[in-house]
Amino acid sequence: MSGSVFGNCFRIMTWGESHGKGLGVVVDGCPAGLPLCEEDIQTYLDRRKPGQSKFTTQRQEGDQVEILSGVFEGRTTGCPIALEVRNRDQRSRDYGKIKDLYRPGHADFTFDAKYGFRDYRGGGRSSGRETIGRVAAGAIAAKVLKELGIQVRAYTCSIGEISICRERFCWEEAGRNPLYMPDERAAEEAEQLLKQAMEDKDSVGGVVECIISGLPAGVGEPVFDKLDAALGRAILSVGAVKGFEIGDGFESARSRGSRNNDAFCLNKSGRIQKKTNHSGGVLGGISDGAPLIFRAAIKPTPSIASEQRSVGRDRQEVTMEIHGRHDPVIVPRAVVVVEAMAALTVLDLMLAGMGARMEWLHRIYGMEE
Repeated sequence: MSGSVFGNCFRIMTWGESHGKGLGVVVDGCPAGLPLCEEDIQTYLDRRKPGQSKFTTQRQEGDQVEILSGVFEGRTTGCPIALEVRNRDQRSRDYGKIKDLYRPGHADFTFDAKYGFRDYRGGGRSSGRETIGRVAAGAIAAKVLKELGIQVRAYTCSIGEISICRERFCWEEAGRNPLYMPDERAAEEAEQLLKQAMEDKDSVGGVVECIISGLPAGVGEPVFDKLDAALGRAILSVGAVKGFEIGDGFESARSRGSRNNDAFCLNKSGRIQKKTNHSGGVLGGISDGAPLIFRAAIKPTPSIASEQRSVGRDRQEVTMEIHGRHDPVIVPRAVVVVEAMAALTVLDLMLAGMGARMEWLHRIYGMEE
């Protein structure tokens, strides 16, 4: 199976299945000398693990990470970093009755069409649990970026029709409520919406917004490896994501050039900056020094307890119900996944861009006088 590798310079390969013995990732290309321990990675994994609130699946997994290689005496060695998380609470029997049925909204049918078989235990490789490897690797990338003064932070922008109010925006609040919404009132309203959806045996979608601050101008390429295109590819590779926009996004299609263009000016230090940020921090595929802002649309959880119509491998139409432990909303657990994929993308492009100028190569490899 191809397609499990991401990145060029900072390269990762995720492995494992939802109900297999474990999952993990191999990270290649991490610079030597980065202080790194399991706690650095665990902090990120704890944000995506199940069972943290009534709005997440009650599968009880500690998601404890173990560093198998690439770190010696608390610092990275420059060698591949292997990370593993063991599965502890698999209940494959929950899927026995639907092993020959194609669940609506899942990858069951398409996976079977491609490979001629599928792992029906929670979706196998197509499960959202695959994101464990992404988050673990993203934690490392985020730490490298932090050393360079770059911060990647995401939060829940909306759940269903409930959106945050920008006037009530509070970063601290995003860490206090289980939905990761930086608006206390919106979070309370969203909780009521989710309670009703659960009573209706249904699920809800939403939007995650991400802000990358401290990113200097000059990251990304002008043609195929544009920063925004690379981010779009990365974020859309997350299973539940159905839409991506950067800056004003689709709203810019309803704007005019006179309003959509970001005027340049000089700040107090004499540096070039923009007066507005409709572009979302990217111009011509390259970062422009402003905060990079993008959003990801997350679909409702496809596993719902309501009756649904489907078809089995025997080509017979059926009525089915999905039992087991499922999130009524994916959005809160997707927040850290979005952060991870953004960090991986930005770091990879920054490492690739180190050879863009001869003066930079001289600075790294030039002969000492």
